[in-house]
Amino acid sequence: MVPELGHFALILALAITLVQAVLPLAGSFTGNRTWMAMARPLAWGQLTFTSIAFGCLLLAFLTDDFSVIYVASNSNTLMPLIYKISAVWGAHEGSLLLWALMLAAWGAAVAAYSKNLPLPMVARVLAVMGMVAIGFLLFMLLTSNPFERIYPAPLEGRDLNPLLQDPGLAIHPPMLYMGYVGFSVAFAFAIAALLGGKLDAAWARWSRPWTAIAWVFLTIGIALGSWWSYYELGWGGWWFWDPVENASFMPWLVGTALIHSLAVTEKRAAFKSWTVLLAISAFSLSLLGTFLVRSGVLTSVHAFATDPARGSFILLFLCVVIGGSLALYAWRAADISGGGRFDLLSRESFLLINNLLFTALTILVLFGTLAPLIYEAAGWGKISVGFPWFNKMFVALSPLLVLATGIGPNTRWKHDEPARLLRALWLAAGLGIAAFLLVSWPGFSARDIGVGVGIGMSLWLVVTHLASLRDRLKHKGGLRALRRDINPSSRSYYGMQLAHLGLAVFIVGVTMVSNDGVETDVRMSPGDVHVHEASGYRFQFNGVTAVPGPNYRAQRGEFVVYDGEREIAVLHPEKRHYLSGGMPMTEAAIDAGLLRDIYISLGEPIGSSGDWALRLYYKPYVRWIWLGAILMALGATVSASDRRYRSVRNRAPAPAGAAEAVA
Repeated sequence: MVPELGHFALILALAITLVQAVLPLAGSFTGNRTWMAMARPLAWGQLTFTSIAFGCLLLAFLTDDFSVIYVASNSNTLMPLIYKISAVWGAHEGSLLLWALMLAAWGAAVAAYSKNLPLPMVARVLAVMGMVAIGFLLFMLLTSNPFERIYPAPLEGRDLNPLLQDPGLAIHPPMLYMGYVGFSVAFAFAIAALLGGKLDAAWARWSRPWTAIAWVFLTIGIALGSWWSYYELGWGGWWFWDPVENASFMPWLVGTALIHSLAVTEKRAAFKSWTVLLAISAFSLSLLGTFLVRSGVLTSVHAFATDPARGSFILLFLCVVIGGSLALYAWRAADISGGGRFDLLSRESFLLINNLLFTALTILVLFGTLAPLIYEAAGWGKISVGFPWFNKMFVALSPLLVLATGIGPNTRWKHDEPARLLRALWLAAGLGIAAFLLVSWPGFSARDIGVGVGIGMSLWLVVTHLASLRDRLKHKGGLRALRRDINPSSRSYYGMQLAHLGLAVFIVGVTMVSNDGVETDVRMSPGDVHVHEASGYRFQFNGVTAVPGPNYRAQRGEFVVYDGEREIAVLHPEKRHYLSGGMPMTEAAIDAGLLRDIYISLGEPIGSSGDWALRLYYKPYVRWIWLGAILMALGATVSASDRRYRSVRNRAPAPAGAAEAVA
């Protein structure tokens, strides 16, 4: 009965969502307050029934109900509890149900935290989110029903993909989906403003905290995926430009541009058309990522579905969302005013440069991801756009982006004087150049120049933001006023400072691990000692033993790592063979540190004497990559909590059609 209840709950969720998408929207145009007021309870109803469906699927996994095809295909009685839970979203049907649950949760959050917004705006936003939800609920019910039964039920299930049986992958998809789906709120606010016929600073102020929180979730999700790839796949890398990695990175890039563009629209009522396009693009790229992964057009460890009917449905849905949004934009384009004017030397100009660079990077990633698919579909053969091409593109454009990121916060809105700006930036420029020369001198090898540029860019970012802080406090009493200035109404500024500090930390991590990381393939016998030349550490191999797991058998190695004569770590990499079959999985062993990681993965046994092929890695500053991502996410969270965004109704004019009815 539980699967039937789950299926029925999805049908009820669809019925409620259909009403949510139509009635409040109609009320916003006719002025019917009763219809508009129904948007909030309908959003809560959608969340209630979607939650019931999700709970039913979770219960089916926990009770090993193998009469449900999805459960039988992705779980078995031996699987640990945490992976039975994560298996709920570990494959196609369940991940879509998770997406629908996240979308309903975002809608309920908007309903709960929009008391200060005009009722017509709330009605339109929730109606647009309801329209998006209809697409996903129909997709599940028509092509990807997670509650489909099989009779007779098998006595034992198969297994979850062994790659996904990992704590990092238990929380990575929910975080990633919260980011993906969160951009639907920014999208809905933009579409609601277009439907209202007027785009002004108010809708940007309303949309900005929601966009920032969605970006936070997506940042954490991408960082978790990178961290999982680093320690789980056994290859020691943190990013490989896998097409599905790119599918999550593209909305992140556009979302970052959107956050900065919303700031300009809010402060100066400029970039309004551009901001709307970014909001549409961010969510559209989230849907595109879903199409790429779920349609089976990609070859990747992340791509689960291979049914072309599913791909066709998502492609049609994508066309409707993007086409309809752009058509509405084109219809309203003539009504969008130009906004505040600004000079070439102004903060708006540097934020525009920021936006254009993020957009260019997005286009390059999109091209590199889709080009092989288009090339093959056209019958021209096969091409590969891989790691070196993406790296060259980003290395070429990133310094320009970092330069603009440092100058922007030090520039005045609307107009600035070159002499004043030079006085603010000369120290940062001098220290950045000095750092480059000190690191690159005297060899000026490719490695030295690469590290010098990275360290110089990071120092430039830090010092320019300190200069911005000094300028902010200059007329408030200097550093003594810092504690007083850090208050709920200034969190947007200090969140920006923290996020950009995270970018500087991230650049250091990427620079050092890319240029000084060392990978060594060795063959060792039990008792052998290998001296790692790059790091100076000694590795003593004590052999491999068989170890049973809950649903696998493992061969576990033991390595003692010495720094000189001092033992610093005992590492146990594993080679796991899951009882359900499939290829053996590598579990790397890592001695983590703030300044370096020591990383060992088992290869294959060689001969019958106990020899093993091994891979040893020295990874300097690799943890700074994820530390930087955490700081960026924390900074955006602080910005979103700015008190101004909780009293927007009193600080910004309402859009057209929203002046009369207020929630």
